[in-house]
Amino acid sequence: MDELDDVDDRHMQIGEVAARTELSLRTIRHYEETGLVIPSDRSQGGFRLYTETDVARLMVIRRMKPLGFTLEQMRDLLDATDRLDGDAAALDTAERDALLERVRTYQQAAAEQVEKLRTQLSRAEDFATTLTARLNRTVPPADTQHGDGIKKSR
Repeated sequence: MDELDDVDDRHMQIGEVAARTELSLRTIRHYEETGLVIPSDRSQGGFRLYTETDVARLMVIRRMKPLGFTLEQMRDLLDATDRLDGDAAALDTAERDALLERVRTYQQAAAEQVEKLRTQLSRAEDFATTLTARLNRTVPPADTQHGDGIKKSR
């Protein structure tokens, strides 16, 4: 076995996976319970063990979540990509084309959602800029309140 195989086959416990994916342990366990990600192995002590492939799968899920995809949609996309990445010879042309169309549909939905989020972000930035301008117009700078900024007593 060469070094590259050692890296690809390296197993990580759930804590390391959580740190790498920025997902909570609870979320990773939930994805396991729903069948989205199944640990590649278990240690002798019963600990979940994950590979780089598992981490990549979790990253797909993590990226889909803020775009509003449901768990069922995530499962459907992962199924399609798993089948496309699997034994290509086992797929006939029609099945391969159907799987690619499923992935294309998700890509289009993601692009549409990204555009909506960009619009929302732009509006939020405009709002924040408006509030900053409003504050700058109505709050005098500290050093000009009393001429030299020092409160004078009588």
